[in-house]
Amino acid sequence: MKYDGYNGKEMNVQVRDFKMHAKLYGEKKGCPTVIMDAGYGDYSKAWTSIIPEVSKVTEVLVFDRAGLGKSERSAHPRTSIEMVKELKELLLKLNINGPYILVGHSFGGVNARVFASQYPHEVAGLILIDSTPENYKERFLPTMSKEFQEAYYNQFVYEGTYEEFKNSLYQLKETKRNLDIPAIILSAGKKAHYSTHSQELWNEMQKEMLDIFMRSEMIIASNSAHYIQHDEPEVVINSIKRLISKL
Repeated sequence: MKYDGYNGKEMNVQVRDFKMHAKLYGEKKGCPTVIMDAGYGDYSKAWTSIIPEVSKVTEVLVFDRAGLGKSERSAHPRTSIEMVKELKELLLKLNINGPYILVGHSFGGVNARVFASQYPHEVAGLILIDSTPENYKERFLPTMSKEFQEAYYNQFVYEGTYEEFKNSLYQLKETKRNLDIPAIILSAGKKAHYSTHSQELWNEMQKEMLDIFMRSEMIIASNSAHYIQHDEPEVVINSIKRLISKL
């Protein structure tokens, strides 16, 4: 275990058949641990813009999923169900007890929702950052240009295959349930290459996620593209702080 530039603890933990790289920042201070799960092909570096502020409030855990960042590869399928199992084991190995606040960006939001559906009593709240809806392919992707769709399918070389990603969205549908968990849904309001219609549809699909949670709100980050935590970090930081203050 070693310390990095943010005074965080850096470690490699044996999880199932691989060593997972994780970093722990800040102190719990009576608040839930904030767990951040990055988007498809991304790893813990995706959170550097908000970790310093959030870790002043409570303990923050970031990690690299198998095959990404400094984590070893795994022979298990790269689907949300498997990733939730791996995160669950990581938390047990590190003796980090719930309830947690899960912060998921893009595909990480899919994982966060699956985790919350499987372990609702271990989740104090969710922050979903431009999270992928379960019906993305059927409902949203057809509204985009052929060039966008081609680029979308070609991206699935960094972390598992498109079939595994598609299976994750199916798993999200299968595990979907109403949750008595507070949630804040952040939607990017300035997406690159989106037409007016596609942007409006994206925000509408984000808004529909509110119905899953008995206590929820949505914020449109009007000056952000997909990475809200980079474009408007204060929106994400303030959302996490506000969610903590309500617990």
